[in-house]
Amino acid sequence: MAEKTIGIIVGSLRKGSFNKKIANFLMGSAPEGYTLERIEIGDLALYNQDFDEGENPTSYAPFREKIKSLDGVIFITPEYNRSVPGVLKNAIDVGSRPYGQNAWQGKPTLVISSSISNLSGFGANHHLRQSLVFLDMPVLQQPEVYLANVQNLFDDSGNLTNEDTADFLRQVLDAYAKFVERYF
Repeated sequence: MAEKTIGIIVGSLRKGSFNKKIANFLMGSAPEGYTLERIEIGDLALYNQDFDEGENPTSYAPFREKIKSLDGVIFITPEYNRSVPGVLKNAIDVGSRPYGQNAWQGKPTLVISSSISNLSGFGANHHLRQSLVFLDMPVLQQPEVYLANVQNLFDDSGNLTNEDTADFLRQVLDAYAKFVERYF
């Protein structure tokens, strides 16, 4: 089996982001034959369709090429106002444009949401899935991943300390790897 590269897109820019901590755990728990790497989205200029007709911001081309090179994508998002953060939606828009040049198309996808409340980012998870359907990205349906009370899962150094959650996330990665294999 050829090594697969999976990009992790984190929907939070906050320095102490719990979503970044989840991403770090996943990168350290990658199944055999997989490399997981974070793809930064904070430096992407806000998408404007006028760019499609002229010169693009310099951050666009490398981002789009990186997305095209991936074998799959994991989105990890908090919930802002019952939806995804603007920075995540911007990254989706940048990667899907100009029309007819969708870099996301066909990438097997996993969606993880988290929250410091019991709602666990349910709204963001499902809003994101709506966009992914339009982008023609197959999404792993089961297991669903909603992490509630995420602030209680990590120590002060950012290490995941809840063993049940760690085991669950490893099982999710194994299920996602099997899902990716269906497309290659």
